[in-house]
Amino acid sequence: MGVRRRRGVTFVVKAMGLLIWALALFWVEPVVGGRHGQWLDHDKEGVLGSGDQVTDLPGQPTVGFRHYAGYVTVNENNGRALFYWFYEAAARPEEKPLLLWLNGGPGCSSVGYGATQEIGPFIVHSDGHGLRFNPYSWNKEANMLFLESPVGVGFSYSNTTSDYTILGDNFTANDSYAFLHKWFEKFPSYRNQSFYIAGESYAGKYIPELAELIYDMNKNPSLYINLKGLMLGNPETSYAEDWQGLVDYAWSHAVVSDETYSTIKRSCNFKSDDPWSNDYCSKAVDEVFKQYKAIDIYSLYTPTCTPHSTESEVERMPVRMFKSSSKMMPRIMGGYDPCLDQYAKVFYNRADVQKALHVSDGNHLKNWSICNHKIFDDWKDSKPSVIPIYKKLIAAGLRIWVYSGDTDGRVPVLSTRYSLSLLGLPVTRPWSPWFHEKQVSGWFQEYKGLTFATFRGAGHAVPIFNPSSSLVFFQSFLAGESPPCER
Repeated sequence: MGVRRRRGVTFVVKAMGLLIWALALFWVEPVVGGRHGQWLDHDKEGVLGSGDQVTDLPGQPTVGFRHYAGYVTVNENNGRALFYWFYEAAARPEEKPLLLWLNGGPGCSSVGYGATQEIGPFIVHSDGHGLRFNPYSWNKEANMLFLESPVGVGFSYSNTTSDYTILGDNFTANDSYAFLHKWFEKFPSYRNQSFYIAGESYAGKYIPELAELIYDMNKNPSLYINLKGLMLGNPETSYAEDWQGLVDYAWSHAVVSDETYSTIKRSCNFKSDDPWSNDYCSKAVDEVFKQYKAIDIYSLYTPTCTPHSTESEVERMPVRMFKSSSKMMPRIMGGYDPCLDQYAKVFYNRADVQKALHVSDGNHLKNWSICNHKIFDDWKDSKPSVIPIYKKLIAAGLRIWVYSGDTDGRVPVLSTRYSLSLLGLPVTRPWSPWFHEKQVSGWFQEYKGLTFATFRGAGHAVPIFNPSSSLVFFQSFLAGESPPCER
């Protein structure tokens, strides 16, 4: 999908962004009482929200909290609607913050990954026919909102085909912002709760961009959202640093040869507008992904899903892994249970599941996939770096935590360290181990305005690998405290 900086495309994207935003402002109703409104009776939640309550999800374990799923229309004229799944906190939801979780891709589902593989209360069974309870669900600590964005991801859709031709970072941020205000109309009692945004991978772009939009629009009291902080896992941050970290990590973990690495160091300038114009660089980076094809780039030391992959599927992967016309980071499937993506696909394409989640009548089914590859290929705009946004949000006093699973080769810990070094932040607490269950879970360092931590032995989607320590880490984040520092 590359970031092709053609003037015509740039103009169209910017113009569409302004139009989307203007329409969003037209639709968003002022908040009565601004940010200081009273908490509503939780048992008398808005009529719109109660209509989305999920009551008969097949295979769901018995739980003591409510959850809701359905659509929020973000553009009436175009018929553009985003799908969400919302879980109340397991206890005292009226006292807990609200967390929006986003997965990346771009083009991948936060419901398929975050909600039912990582941090939600229900994990899809290996046969795709049921759910098991997740004892480490983050809804122990917060009300959890998962959003499939932009349109074309998961169940989210538009009735206007031209919408699919202009998808990009700005489009996604604007629609996600419009979604939040519309969602608060469905669930008004959550509007004044502390609000956080978290996610991983390409959401490393989505999250700062959405947070910046919220911060800028909060100058209007009627649009105020009580944003407190961000948490980003193995996030794409800055193209040059992300690419440099990827190849350095591959070499340092013996994935590529000395000769390939030497060619990359000699031939590649990842800071240039077109690093692939150098044929030696392009071929050497292609060799990196040729070697990664044999393993799981998202988790270097765990198996791949060969039992569920046909030979033709495997052969197609390199095409999507690396495109010499693009600076976009490649996307490859993977995970701790490498076949989880297939389980989710089976589950979400069931008629009874779609009916329970209010996405179809059970007869006219939607075709759900965990990632939409066309969105990835056709992505129209992607910021080369979100470091300037980091600086802005740090200056605004938002809590920002960044973490890295240290066995991820896709957005490796080196990429994140290189990117964060651009901030030039003073260190307030030096590099130290943090602990869970008397073992080292990783290392962390605190800066003025940001905390960076690693998860030892975890891949790209950290909570899949280290569910218990991830929950403890999340608890520390919400409390504004350092991760546990003693055994």
